[in-house]
Amino acid sequence: MSTKDFIEKDYYKVLGVPKDATEAEIKKAYRKLAREFHPDANKGNAKAEERFKEISEANDILGDPKKRKEYDDARALFGNGGFRPGPGAGGSFNFDLGDLFGGGGNAQGGGFGGGIGDVFGGLFNRGGTTGTRTQPRRGQDIESEVTLSFTEAIEGATVPLRMSSQAPCKACSGTGDKNGTPRVCPTCVGTGQVARGSGGGFSLTDPCPDCKGRGLIAEHPCAECKGSGRAKSSRTMQVRIPAGVTDGQRIRLRGKGAPGERGGPAGDLFVVVHVGEHPVFGRKGDNLTVTVPVTFAEAALGGEVRVPTLGGPPVTLKLPPGTPNGRTMRARGKGAVRKDGTHGDLLVTVEVRVPRDVSGKARDALEAYREATAGEDPRAELFEAAKGD
Repeated sequence: MSTKDFIEKDYYKVLGVPKDATEAEIKKAYRKLAREFHPDANKGNAKAEERFKEISEANDILGDPKKRKEYDDARALFGNGGFRPGPGAGGSFNFDLGDLFGGGGNAQGGGFGGGIGDVFGGLFNRGGTTGTRTQPRRGQDIESEVTLSFTEAIEGATVPLRMSSQAPCKACSGTGDKNGTPRVCPTCVGTGQVARGSGGGFSLTDPCPDCKGRGLIAEHPCAECKGSGRAKSSRTMQVRIPAGVTDGQRIRLRGKGAPGERGGPAGDLFVVVHVGEHPVFGRKGDNLTVTVPVTFAEAALGGEVRVPTLGGPPVTLKLPPGTPNGRTMRARGKGAVRKDGTHGDLLVTVEVRVPRDVSGKARDALEAYREATAGEDPRAELFEAAKGD
């Protein structure tokens, strides 16, 4: 499909939607029409097949925000095939879009240089006059792993990471040619990409098979990088792991990956964090957990219990009388660091410790307690519930 045909087509009319339709409205209209005119539902109907292609073509443009903007801008500039003069221009006059996009200009007014088709090069993947400039290439992303102690994960840590990645070859300065003089790939004209048909009148791009996407071809390949311009490089860098990371979390560090090529940006570094266990503390989300043993007397009569915290001074919790085994209390602000800089809580679980050996006054006291509570049966409710309805 030519650029002229592209501008003259009203894709909004094809889908039956207004020019200010939302993405959701465009999608809904396309799906409805696609079901109605799909070739599988209209076998042998050439008109339905042609209509389906037209609907798909309209959706390709209007369903992509970038293409839709370029389409709207183009139609605003040229209207329905005629060039719109600016304010104050006398009369009405039209240009043949075929002349405009052909790059030759009209007979009376001189040429248009490279042709207005260059304006729409990005949309059609035609590129207008591409020249011989090669494109920058972004560096590869790198993934690494790091193991932190429990405390380091909670508080954050700076750790050294030794990484291996592809970087510009030092022997040939990244050119791939031992003489430093590669030539522009004739297949892709230095863009690193070639077009392939998509069946809808437009084209998609793939990495150039001849230059492997570099845009350059080495006449005399470098012995170190075999003409690729890239060589394996090792480096050690200090990486800051933020406070509060969890086991298995994947952290993205922008621009810390492999260097780019021909002025392209560096890739990203992804660090997978492994966190070791702590002998005392555990973790539930942003909260830390700890189990604190208490005596029978403390649980029954109540009292104050000192509780350790991670990396800070102990806190004192008030144990109410009759505290059951397994009860969890909360020490606010003593947990892990959240993303917003605040802290979670420390969840303290009470574990009533029963002494193994009881003798002397302690035994006498317990015997007296047993006699005093002889009429109480803590299992009475259990047996009653076991009878069922």
